[in-house]
Amino acid sequence: MSGWLQRTKERWGIESTTRIILIMLVFSLAGMAITQIRPPVWHLFHFTDATPTWIKVVTYILLIFPTYQICLLIFGALLGQFRFFWEKEKKMGRWFLRRLGLR
Repeated sequence: MSGWLQRTKERWGIESTTRIILIMLVFSLAGMAITQIRPPVWHLFHFTDATPTWIKVVTYILLIFPTYQICLLIFGALLGQFRFFWEKEKKMGRWFLRRLGLR
């Protein structure tokens, strides 16, 4: 078995190679889905070529992060890996709360 695959399985506490493949597929699908949000967002906010670039960039960044997290959960659920991604989301949420001093 490949070295990176074994290390990833150990780090994430996963025994099955099939689960690793499904999890990687979820990451890929979520990444591809997130690239498709810009056109509808630009249309929704009525952005044109005249809209300042900094407004477009800030809007895109503020929308990418939460949308990507939601895509991970949706694709994770569809491919039977919801629990894995939900645990990762909770861990990341606790990390953010600690960083913001809210926990």
